[in-house]
Amino acid sequence: MPGPRDTARPYPEGGTTMAADPTASGRPAPPPSRTGMPRAVLAGCVGNFIEQIDVGLYGYLAPTMAGAFFPHGNPTVALISTYGTFALGFLVQPLGGVFFGRIGDRVGRRTMLMVTIVLMGVLTACIGVLPTYARIGVASPMLLLFVRILQGMVHGGEYGGALTFIIEYAPRRKRGLYMGYASIGVFGGLLVGAGMSSAVSALLTEDQMADWGWRLPFLVALPLAVGGLLLRSKVGETPAFLELQKSAPAPKESPVLETLRTYWRPLLTFTGYAMTNAVLSYTWVTYLPQWLSDEGGISHSAAFASNLISLAAYLPLLVLAGWLSDRIGRKPMLLAGCVACLTLVPLAFWVAHGGTFGSAILAQLIYLVPEFCIAVPATASLPEMVPTHVRVTATALGFNVPFAVFSGTAPVVATALVNWTGSLYSVWFYLGALAVISFFAVFYGYHESSRGSLSGSEAPTKEAATDSRAAHGDRAEPARN
Repeated sequence: MPGPRDTARPYPEGGTTMAADPTASGRPAPPPSRTGMPRAVLAGCVGNFIEQIDVGLYGYLAPTMAGAFFPHGNPTVALISTYGTFALGFLVQPLGGVFFGRIGDRVGRRTMLMVTIVLMGVLTACIGVLPTYARIGVASPMLLLFVRILQGMVHGGEYGGALTFIIEYAPRRKRGLYMGYASIGVFGGLLVGAGMSSAVSALLTEDQMADWGWRLPFLVALPLAVGGLLLRSKVGETPAFLELQKSAPAPKESPVLETLRTYWRPLLTFTGYAMTNAVLSYTWVTYLPQWLSDEGGISHSAAFASNLISLAAYLPLLVLAGWLSDRIGRKPMLLAGCVACLTLVPLAFWVAHGGTFGSAILAQLIYLVPEFCIAVPATASLPEMVPTHVRVTATALGFNVPFAVFSGTAPVVATALVNWTGSLYSVWFYLGALAVISFFAVFYGYHESSRGSLSGSEAPTKEAATDSRAAHGDRAEPARN
């Protein structure tokens, strides 16, 4: 099995595990101060936090929103239509990655992130004021679809820019750790979205919830976006981008064209294991609570409370996962996560059939094991595999393509599979097939990226790898296969 320290091994076609920049000096950018790191991490995380609040709200409130935006008659069709609108927002994310990625790679990460956070707040609040199907008919779901498409494009730029921003600020040996903090923003947003949905559902009657109560949580995004904008305005540009501006001329080629021409292989490899992460995560947070309520024998409020508890338990584990991936490498954890998908997910589904609140919590805690192994290492790996001058674009494309195809469609596919087969285990067969593909993508395609520098010379030579390690105070380590 390839070892976790094959750092000098190059990707063909230009991508390397030690992502290279066309800089003249090849010197690493100076690290930020200790006092500046927390603010930089918060500035990067706040956008993902708001984005995932929206995802959580939409996923948890989908049954209520189905009655508001689609005609009554067949609740299953209305629910699938709501999830379908949710999925379309994901499908346009690669377009947003291309558009905003160019801004991030040419103008700056900070500028791009200030634009995206304003747009996210405004668009999420818009969902809270849209008229219903009962008021304007078919124009209602069309407006919802339009807002979701715009949201998808903004989210497509925000996520790649935020990951780039954080990883370029992070110390080299702690990139996984800081990606763990970034992931707290993601899952913390889902937790807050779930918490707001549960709180509103508990405080209001069912009729009030269906009439106007579902709107309230979406409106909270606007003040959160204002606070995020103020935070980002107080943080400077990343050291890596500033170094690039000083030492290299502005590239003439479009960043998306260069990414697809030169760095397609690491993006393809990442897609091979990101798809399992996408389905694993979004089946858990958007579909499983609904199944527990409809088929699992517990109440709606108990199902969502169990999901809240599992989300809360997962948050501190994200930092541990990042720290562990810095110590043992991304590759061993990714491989372990794929194996856990095959072995532990069916166990989790079996426990979920217990029909009690305790079994619902235990099932989701078991489900978290493969999630723990995959999510943070995968998040850290892609921006490490591409160079500074295209990092936002490449990271946005790399994440958005597999997540557009697999995460947005996860609740739709899960709903359709269970309706067709009558069994929750059909979702495991789907996830298991993806996990097998991901295992081989990691085993044969991914070369450990946690030890490499984010800066260096263009040529991935053995001497360059040795010089980069020496510059960071590390001993030279031979590549291991």
